[in-house]
Amino acid sequence: MHSVRMCFPIRGLLVTALTVTALEGRVLADDAREAPTGIRHQITGLFMPEREGDLREAVALVPGVKLLAIDYPNAEATFDYDAARVFPGAKPEQIVERFDQKLREASRSTFGVKPLRSMPLEKLKRVEVPVAGLDCKACALSAYESVYRLPGVELATASFKDGKVTALIDPEKIDEAGIARALKQRGVTLKSDNPE
Repeated sequence: MHSVRMCFPIRGLLVTALTVTALEGRVLADDAREAPTGIRHQITGLFMPEREGDLREAVALVPGVKLLAIDYPNAEATFDYDAARVFPGAKPEQIVERFDQKLREASRSTFGVKPLRSMPLEKLKRVEVPVAGLDCKACALSAYESVYRLPGVELATASFKDGKVTALIDPEKIDEAGIARALKQRGVTLKSDNPE
């Protein structure tokens, strides 16, 4: 009997310990649910590293959206937002479109949002076109816009410091000549056309 009596206090302590553990687990689960989820999107307009600050300023003007990280090499950014609050009534397939509209409004149409790239990087080809005359952000933006909107272009950059426009392309849809043509149509001087 004596050993049975000792079990009751021990069992009471055990039940108390299990209850506290379960409650702590529930609190931790609640905290985990409230942690930033990190929603990634491809960003248009992120054509040179100097534009990262501009993107931060534009996102700060979009209520309910927090910029968590920028991945410049892949032109992607990670955000925290509650889609139901920021884009009320939007269906899941409309969220990127609505976010794009809000970011375009906040950035005066210099940034936008696209779905993440669906084609694997190993299937894309990197193209570099040497250019002349990209001596300001507006000139670089113009060259960038003439390239990134082309079918088959998954990612583009334009650097006046480096004097080149680069693109990751689907070689089945576009080639380097197509990129060069688009730049010429926009009035961008190619270095091959401008011997120094």
